[in-house]
Amino acid sequence: MKKGILAFSLGTICIFILIFVIYNKDFYPSLPIESLSKRDVIKIINHSEKPMEKLTDEDGFAWYITSEQDMSIVDDTIKKLVDQNKWIYKDKEGSGLIFEKQEKKLIVTTQKWTGKYVIVKIPSNFND
Repeated sequence: MKKGILAFSLGTICIFILIFVIYNKDFYPSLPIESLSKRDVIKIINHSEKPMEKLTDEDGFAWYITSEQDMSIVDDTIKKLVDQNKWIYKDKEGSGLIFEKQEKKLIVTTQKWTGKYVIVKIPSNFND
């Protein structure tokens, strides 16, 4: 009898832990930003109809996310966004896209966040 109650209690606790982890998206890797939770980020991208959605401005960077998995399409989307502010695309090195404007350099980096999303980090001065 005691073993049955113990097994039931442990099973119930495991189910509550599993529900908590799934609800809070704790199974996703950590984010490079602190102002939004994983759950908030997933909500933003899942409710977006744009190819890339802005997440936040934090520590001198504008952070974006996209669910596009083809990196050439991600790069093109970044180029269109940054080109609107008269930055000229020059080169790509690894996960960084290099732009120039009036002898200034701007480096935009990308980071895979899970197999389904890409996070984009753009210095906030790209709007200048």
